[in-house]
Amino acid sequence: MSANSFDARSTLSVGDESYEIFRLDKVEGAARLPYSLKVLLENLLRTEDGANITADHIRALGGWDSQAQPSQEIQFTPARVIMQDFTGVPCVVDLATMREAVKALGGDPAKVNPLSPAEMVIDHSVIADKFGTSDAFKQNVDLEYGRNKERYQFLRWGQTAFDDFKVVPPGTGIVHQVNIEHLARTVMVRNGQAYPDTLVGTDSHTTMVNGLGVLGWGVGGIEAEAAMLGQPVSMLIPRVVGFKLTGELTPGTTATDLVLTITEMLRKHGVVGKFVEFYGEGVAATSLANRATIGNMSPEFGSTAAIFPIDDETIKYLKLTGRSEQQLALVEAYAKEQGLWLDPKAEPDFSEKLELDLSTVVPSIAGPKRPQDRIVLANAAEQFKLDVRNYVDVVDEAGQESFPASDAPAVAPNGAPSNPVTVTAPDGSTYEIDHGAVTVAAITSCTNTSNPYVMVAAALVAKKAVEKGLTRKPWVKTTLAPGSKVVTDYFDKAGLTPYLDKVGFNLVGYGCTTCIGNSGPLPEEVSKAVNDHDLAVTSVLSGNRNFEGRINPDVKMNYLASPPLVVAYAIAGSMKVDITRDALGADQDGNPVFLKDIWPSEAEVNDVVANAIGEDMFSKSYEDVFAGDAQWQALSIPTGDTFEWDAESTYVRKPPYFEGMTMETTPVSDISGARVLAKLGDSVTTDHISPAGAIKADTPAGKYLTEHGVERRDFNSYGSRRGNHEVMIRGTFANIRLRNQIAPGTEGGYTRDFTQEGGPVSFIYDASQNYQAAGTPLVILGGKEYGSGSSRDWAAKGTALLGVKAVITESYERIHRSNLIGMGVLPLQFPAGQNADSLGLTGEETFSISGVTELNNGTTPSTVKVTTDTGVEFDAVVRIDTPGEADYYRNGGIMQYVLRNLIRN
Repeated sequence: MSANSFDARSTLSVGDESYEIFRLDKVEGAARLPYSLKVLLENLLRTEDGANITADHIRALGGWDSQAQPSQEIQFTPARVIMQDFTGVPCVVDLATMREAVKALGGDPAKVNPLSPAEMVIDHSVIADKFGTSDAFKQNVDLEYGRNKERYQFLRWGQTAFDDFKVVPPGTGIVHQVNIEHLARTVMVRNGQAYPDTLVGTDSHTTMVNGLGVLGWGVGGIEAEAAMLGQPVSMLIPRVVGFKLTGELTPGTTATDLVLTITEMLRKHGVVGKFVEFYGEGVAATSLANRATIGNMSPEFGSTAAIFPIDDETIKYLKLTGRSEQQLALVEAYAKEQGLWLDPKAEPDFSEKLELDLSTVVPSIAGPKRPQDRIVLANAAEQFKLDVRNYVDVVDEAGQESFPASDAPAVAPNGAPSNPVTVTAPDGSTYEIDHGAVTVAAITSCTNTSNPYVMVAAALVAKKAVEKGLTRKPWVKTTLAPGSKVVTDYFDKAGLTPYLDKVGFNLVGYGCTTCIGNSGPLPEEVSKAVNDHDLAVTSVLSGNRNFEGRINPDVKMNYLASPPLVVAYAIAGSMKVDITRDALGADQDGNPVFLKDIWPSEAEVNDVVANAIGEDMFSKSYEDVFAGDAQWQALSIPTGDTFEWDAESTYVRKPPYFEGMTMETTPVSDISGARVLAKLGDSVTTDHISPAGAIKADTPAGKYLTEHGVERRDFNSYGSRRGNHEVMIRGTFANIRLRNQIAPGTEGGYTRDFTQEGGPVSFIYDASQNYQAAGTPLVILGGKEYGSGSSRDWAAKGTALLGVKAVITESYERIHRSNLIGMGVLPLQFPAGQNADSLGLTGEETFSISGVTELNNGTTPSTVKVTTDTGVEFDAVVRIDTPGEADYYRNGGIMQYVLRNLIRN
């Protein structure tokens, strides 16, 4: 019950229904606020309790100074929580473990339940093992159930054991698309109240729902657990960047071209920790599908959220996707009543402003390793020639072009490094691949498959290619993984599925495949040629992440592109081909076929979208979405309030977070005698830190599974084993592209172990075990943008369980810094303008950190003193940014904090 200090409680009547609302116009200054801050203001009015959320907090938000640096803490209470299964399984594991901890401390385990609606979509477990055949989807689903039976049984138990927890079973779609097509409310109704739909999600791309006017963003699993248990999200009132859109996209450009342009602009501008809000007359000209595509890429810019206000386009989409007439009327009436409806001519008060004329957007791709590295499509082949030199050694010490251990020419006639290799296919045919060969072409689910315009464009490119006699090159692994079943429904209705199949883009699954590293293996003969000859081959995918080592272990260079360009590159077969000028292939008569010959017109795309997509498709797909198929329903599950842990399980194990926990906190202490586990450079992502992708047999995780009787073919991925902390600890900091500077010359999960004489090179996990056995605390040294990328809770959980007590970097991305605190790890920052190298740190030093104990007095020090045994000394900035974060750190982590409060209350 709100304290209602501003007399904001009121009633809104819509049709025959009446709803309690909290009026924003009761707060002075509310009208000038950006849309996103109005949503936060309503949140505070409705949840004002006089303690955590006070009238002063509400006044501070109403009087927001757009030019001030964030300093005012507020408590945001999301309306709901959404999860995908990779991050969601550990959430449910932790909730199950909390039930046991509550019981051990004398509480009622049944009281541990989500207090806010929690929904999980199982979408991260399917791997594109099979492709290019009519039964690829069925084979991959069967493999998925075979690999993940233990996890799925556990989740089905959670679905029955926890109140207000729903699970969308496998083979349905990706979390973000299911969210915008079905789960999102835009205006929430609960207990007679109507209020803006808000959420946090366990995936950084939760921001796709921002396109629907819903404020939400990705958090770590540990933050999501706290939100589920009623804990507000502690945050500073952010700066809001206004991004004005004008004009319209020109024919031939796609939503992907637009988002890559926006990503480049915003990453260059700097929006980490800020809200981005789109406004202006160009917003009205931007389809809901394009808005969702832009919102999805928010983590790639680095912003917390990237939101669009509610308008007619929002209502049209809600109607198309089967929302009720009452819900449509409520959304429109509520948004207009509260000043949340788009005014295209309005200029809200923003902290900073950017502007883009949509007509200036040109076809683009991004790569080879970061989404913000946009390349104009017409320049892509030339840029590849330059970039590939970072992956191929073509210059000897004398500066002469050469290629080690090869008689092949080091440089092809077009100037690109070259090492052509002949490959024999299983049918006995041969072909030649070289650096730049496109070995993976994936229409993958996250960014684009919510957008029917680019999906239909891809299918029409396939149709026109087939009609010209073109198909994919034989070395290209082609996959289609839509975000929901609606996509294949409209492909079928438009008669486009056979053409996609003929080019090799058969359905492989409804889920996150290639974009998260579940691309599956390359054909054996291609993989062997790539590895035997160290070829720098490429992937082209319609996703949003192309970080090193993420897509496939055999592929060094990865490019983001629109779905129709993915099809085009599959036909071209190489990044060396300038697809804007060179022929993609020859037709039946031997005539060259160019991209312009198979590129559909805007009218063709719009005609298919208008005639093939209807409201009935969404209603049919989602009418019984939580029930699952026969395989899901046949899973046997345990009963009871607490889970029956299987001691032999290699998928789901009880984690050690609450072992030895008491109701009283242990005072925080300074750190002394610490060693460096890893010294890392700039742009170390959570992909570098958190276990992801395939598990190799010769790694600590592979050895663990082998010792527990798991055959190599059944290793599955790290993501699928996130419920087993033993596997995940061993895979932390084990990315194949990680470069630990204290173990020069290595790549992967290696460090030096100074518990042994001379500090020999060792696996990071093995060294960690030796350090912990010796009672030696550990630190990580990093550079700029440490922890960028997905909201991976295991990047923080693994760090903590490896014995790391502090991380010292030049700068952090928001989610990972918060997650480190949530696991009891101290985030520190080098003094401005300094870094590990400028201070002369090698990583071989012993560190001490003093001043941490000031936290025991209820205050957070702005800096702490860091000293080394080599005489280096500096004041590190403490990046515990809010009092709430300080409480989590004092309790040893957010889960311990929540658990103690749950029992006390």
